[in-house]
Amino acid sequence: MANVYIDGFNLYYCAVKGTSFKWLDLNKLCSNLFSGKHIDKIYYFTAKIRAPRHDPNASTRQEIYWRALKTLPNLEIIKGHFVRWPRWMPKYPLQYIGSKKTPVMVQVERTEEKGSDVNLAAMLVYNNSVQNNNESIVISNDSDLSLAIKIVTSNLNQAVIVVNPNRTSRARKDKNCKISIDLKKVATNYLPSINDNVLANSLFPDTFSDSIGTIRKPSSW
Repeated sequence: MANVYIDGFNLYYCAVKGTSFKWLDLNKLCSNLFSGKHIDKIYYFTAKIRAPRHDPNASTRQEIYWRALKTLPNLEIIKGHFVRWPRWMPKYPLQYIGSKKTPVMVQVERTEEKGSDVNLAAMLVYNNSVQNNNESIVISNDSDLSLAIKIVTSNLNQAVIVVNPNRTSRARKDKNCKISIDLKKVATNYLPSINDNVLANSLFPDTFSDSIGTIRKPSSW
């Protein structure tokens, strides 16, 4: 049996953003990635977004997706939180003022998701400390998780497979989605990417029902 720990925002930005794969059934995804394993529990680490002015329906789409995920009996959503604050940063490309070459600064809104990596690391170590019959699968490319995974593999002698959520056919190169050498070193096994065909075959139906009523995939997805 295997427990799966999913870094929700890492999966979103590296695998499904800008694609038709957003309506992702995470149980199907795990089963398609590891067809020979019994998936016991799936932990999905995420945070409630604050809809930006240019996309006021973003939080509504997320709520619909969470409702769809809650139909999966073996999945638990564990929430962090978002913080936003204004910050002065150098303009890019760099421009300078005066003989001292002081960089031109602009004010930006900094958005950061807090808690998910810590929550994932804590749950991974805790579960492997109290049970010794489940393999662990971590879907993330966040190198901040390397110590927690090392504790599980080296100190607790438990298996951890790390899945880099980067798509195989993704043309856009993003350093945050490239293979994490730190995670690769501490994992017992490693998948370097997720195939587009796996994502395409891991979607919820466009329309289905829960105990409340009908759930419909957001039209923009």
